[in-house]
This record gives sequence, structure tokens and C-alpha cells, in this order.
Amino acid sequence: MLIIGITGTLGAGKGTIVDYLVRKKGFAHFSVRQYLINVMKQKGLEVNRDNMVVTANELRAKHSPSFIIEELYANALKQKKNAVIESIRTPGEIDFLKKQGNFLLLAVDADPGIRYERIKLRQSDTDHIDFKTFLENEQREMTATDPNNQNLRACIERADIKLINNGTREELYRQLEEKLKL
Repeated sequence: MLIIGITGTLGAGKGTIVDYLVRKKGFAHFSVRQYLINVMKQKGLEVNRDNMVVTANELRAKHSPSFIIEELYANALKQKKNAVIESIRTPGEIDFLKKQGNFLLLAVDADPGIRYERIKLRQSDTDHIDFKTFLENEQREMTATDPNNQNLRACIERADIKLINNGTREELYRQLEEKLKL
């Protein structure tokens, strides 16, 4: 069983990669975002990026820096097939997954202007923001000294495969096929 973790900047194409792996390669999908949305709804919190970050950080501080990923990984094991875990955000999550073996970390990035246009089209609960807020949100998640907080830069640096998604979906899929060789 192969586990692929996906990290990357906001709106870079993580979900597009997940969709491809699920549709074309038969992977099971496990989403940190959906996990957090479920927790926030149980707590009666509004679904927005700020609450998502706070909820994730609180869960990690209470349990461990890899807590959310440990939960998703346990669910992936039950599927007994290749799986993709979307939205790796801390080095502790990477450390946990690497210890499990048969893990590959994939990072995706794109030009900020392109990514902002993508999130406007996506229209998820956390995407109704202006460009300045988009950049501020991302900057807040790029580095951290607290192991329980998001540190995208460190995660991207540790990726086994890095993709740049400034083009079409088909170009992204070609990059993915060339790098993964699945």
C-alpha cells in the first residue's frame, strides 16, 4: 500500500491532483480539510480559514503535531489500498508518515495570481476573500516555530516530488505521470 501525502500553497492544485489519483489510479482519498470541517461543525464553529487553522493547531497541541494525520492514516489502513492524504501542513505529520514506510510526499505550487484566480472559481467556504487576505493567510501558514502550527515552507522543502502548476490541468497531469511513474 502506497500513501501519497500532498502539500502545497493555497490554490496550487492539491485537489486537482487528488481527483486525478482517485479517478485514474484508484486511490482512496483522505482530507485534512474535511476532517477539520467535521470537527468545526461538531463544535458549532463557522467554517472559515481562521477557524480551520485554530482548530487544527488546537488538536495538534492537545494530542501531537501529527494527530490529524495519524487519524487519517488509521482510516487509510482500513481501506487496504493506495491512498492520498491531502493537505500535509506540518513537519511532524511528514515524520509520522515517513516512519510508516511506503510514503511519498508531493508538493505543488503556482504563481500567486494564478492561485488566487483558482480559489475565486473554486468558491469553497474558505475562499471568499480578497487578494490581500489570500496572501496574508498564506504567509501566516508558511513558517512556524511551534511544531503544532502550519509550516508550509518546511513541508514543501521536504517533498519527494515538486510540481509547478502554472498551466492547464493536462500539463499538471503530465508532470504527475512523469514524476510518479504509477
